[in-house]
Amino acid sequence: MKNFSFLASFLLLSLLLFLNSSRAARLQTCKPSGKIIGKNPPEGQCNHDYDADCCEVGETYTTYKCSPPVSGQTKAILTINSFEEGGDGGGPSACDENYHSDNIPVVALSTGWYSGGERCFDNITIRANGRSVQAMVVDECDSTMGCDEEHDYQPPCRNNIVDASKAVWKALGVPEDDWGELEIIWSDH
Repeated sequence: MKNFSFLASFLLLSLLLFLNSSRAARLQTCKPSGKIIGKNPPEGQCNHDYDADCCEVGETYTTYKCSPPVSGQTKAILTINSFEEGGDGGGPSACDENYHSDNIPVVALSTGWYSGGERCFDNITIRANGRSVQAMVVDECDSTMGCDEEHDYQPPCRNNIVDASKAVWKALGVPEDDWGELEIIWSDH
């Protein structure tokens, strides 16, 4: 009888731990928060630098208020962005309302990772292509809005984006002809 009681207690504890970890996993899931319908940008108003996408009339774009959980090895997609005035990034950076040289390693993070500016001016480490680079967070890659003047008539950012200056791409040793999207690992340690 003693062994049965121990086994029952063990099974109950195991079940509780499993349910708790399943609940935690569900809470960490990042689900879409809405949709935006594309409008026709005014003539010449969407900047196509670095092959930037422009919103298309009637196209549906998914929005997110969250991003995947951050770990010591967070998977993401690196994209190219200009942080200079007149570049495809649109307005000044959200962290300081300034523009930044594309020749320094700076990034914008998807809305969930940007976390209301909590990572502003923090350095993150980006790893890809057998190399790593540190880059400073200066902006948000807005996952909640887009297809308007403020966002240079570009679609909302996906929820797993690290949008980087050309200095980041160069430091990772990616040939300029291949700049666009690259699978990376990043951390804020």
